[in-house]
Amino acid sequence: MPRNLVFMVLDSCRYDSFMRAKTPNFDRLGTAEKRFSYASWTAPSHYTFTMGLVPHRSPQGVYASEVYKEDFGAWVERLGIPDLGFKNFIPELSLPKLLRDHGYKTVGRVSMPVLNGFTLINKFFDDYKLMSNHNDFAGMVKEMTFSAEKPTYYFLNLGETHYPYMLSGENLPHISGVHGAVKSLAKGGDGGGKVDDEFFDDAMMKSLHDQQVRCVEYVDGLFGELLEKAPEDTYFVIVGDHGEAFGEGGYFGHGPVMHEIAFTVPFLEGKRP
Repeated sequence: MPRNLVFMVLDSCRYDSFMRAKTPNFDRLGTAEKRFSYASWTAPSHYTFTMGLVPHRSPQGVYASEVYKEDFGAWVERLGIPDLGFKNFIPELSLPKLLRDHGYKTVGRVSMPVLNGFTLINKFFDDYKLMSNHNDFAGMVKEMTFSAEKPTYYFLNLGETHYPYMLSGENLPHISGVHGAVKSLAKGGDGGGKVDDEFFDDAMMKSLHDQQVRCVEYVDGLFGELLEKAPEDTYFVIVGDHGEAFGEGGYFGHGPVMHEIAFTVPFLEGKRP
């Protein structure tokens, strides 16, 4: 039987946050690489993942087309299925479609509303759900089951490492573009209005970056539970979908941010030890 596959996305997790965190369970798979996302925000990055692509190395001195070919072909070794080369992805260019054709049960669990079940990213999954809680990797792990009769592909989008990084109440900093719009809409407004708050200072940026590191450590603890639950021949791919700016270049966040840090992510893969 082909290997089970767990493709796990730590939303907004930048590479240095992952490397700063204490991650004894992720470390069981190996050492994370510094790689680059194809996009600087959640939705387009996840579409590339469902195509079968992973964050790239941005290699120099090679034809870009060869990088695509290598990345698609890597699924042969990951899953032990001989005919998973690039030509087999055509025309749908869909990893869940290809795996379902090879007998997999395909399951998606996502945390970000932009990936909800009404979007096209849901296509070719047998079971797809937007979690009711932004920070519910624990609930995902609890729900996960593996069959001895049929391989399973789990596609997981984790919200814990995304803003607000599990912060709430008085610990949650005020952002007019987010919180002000929500309050205005709740009162029947159009969500507009002048943004007159001061930009976060260096101390706040550092505090938020430190909090993302703590979120990685929290996720690592739950990943340890998932490792114990998964069969021995399960293959894991752990990635960030994009980075996050904490003051670099005068930016905070991701999306309309043209800075290398918004594209720099961790990449870790390997079979369950």
